[in-house]
Amino acid sequence: MIKRVFLIVLDSVGIGELPDADDFGDEGSNTLRSCYESGRLNIPNMQKLGLFNIDGNDYAEPCDKPAGAYGRMAEKSKGKDTTTGHWEICGLVSDKPFPTYPDGFPEEILSKFSEKTGRGVLCNKPYSGTQVILDYGKEHIESGDLIVYTSADSVFQIAAHEDIVPIDELYRYCNIAREILTGEHAVGRVIARPFKGEYPDFVRTPNRHDFSLVPPADTIIDELSKSGFDVIPVGKIYDIFAGKGFEKAYPTSSNADGMKLTDSFAHTDFNGLCFVNLVDFDMIYGHRNNTEGYTNALNEFDEWLGGFTKKMKSDDLLIITADHGCDPKTESTDHSREYTPLLVYGDKVESVNLRTRSSFADIGKTVTDIFGIDSKASGESFKDAILKE
Repeated sequence: MIKRVFLIVLDSVGIGELPDADDFGDEGSNTLRSCYESGRLNIPNMQKLGLFNIDGNDYAEPCDKPAGAYGRMAEKSKGKDTTTGHWEICGLVSDKPFPTYPDGFPEEILSKFSEKTGRGVLCNKPYSGTQVILDYGKEHIESGDLIVYTSADSVFQIAAHEDIVPIDELYRYCNIAREILTGEHAVGRVIARPFKGEYPDFVRTPNRHDFSLVPPADTIIDELSKSGFDVIPVGKIYDIFAGKGFEKAYPTSSNADGMKLTDSFAHTDFNGLCFVNLVDFDMIYGHRNNTEGYTNALNEFDEWLGGFTKKMKSDDLLIITADHGCDPKTESTDHSREYTPLLVYGDKVESVNLRTRSSFADIGKTVTDIFGIDSKASGESFKDAILKE
């Protein structure tokens, strides 16, 4: 019997283009391979779990006897963003993509936003998060206008200097935007992007906050909670689901912070799911095309993983996956439409090739199956394939 499941999402660690990648402009993307080709990748613990035994790997040496179950996940939803990926992991497949704004947001949205906030708007176009504060930060400080920008993802991002717009005020503006962005303009996330410093040496602070859509239907989070199981959200998990199904948030400021917090829960006697997102891969390295940094972050996670598995109890289960790709070597700085890895480990887990799963939702279905819940979520459980009799 499994008592605790640790589900860790390595944000954006894709492992190769999906068959429809060209529809998203992502043909040839492979986030993990790009890191491997840097010559700096050193992830022996994930390799032992079967990472390079996954179908589609043609560049790295597989393990002779993987210690866990392994496979790859195809995304069924029509998208490649954080919200879509996490919702699907938890059993909610999105048939319609969230709206995106390659030419900026329409005037009808911005005029309502300015009217309700009492502030003007700068930028209003797709932009790099670090470049936008460099290009518009000085004008923002002088005018008090808010820097509003987007990306290839379904996001409405508001950047503001913490000395000009206090954090609580920025969060209030984000809530205003969230209330405006409904119907055809219901973006996946409104994101607060505070920064500090003096021009041109602005730096983003850890006070980022995501204001997501509320999932339109119950996910496995709701099913677990209603069935009396603990559900612990580490990192931005709580925000991605707009708090739906959770009792408390456990935000983090970095991968290191998230791993430390996960360690603390390994010493906690809970019964249910510890759901972790490690965002630095995506936010700090993928979107900035920093292959070396991305690779080092994978190495640091792998080193931590070696210690974490030693803390696991006999009735624990570990699942490692991702929510999309963000290949740091491609010209684009945006997410990429990729398969994601599936690694499952624990004393009760068989070493088996789970091949290619047709949906991220198979993970959520498996988690509910393990806890004996007759889930209404999408997906197909692989519990019987991985658990020893």
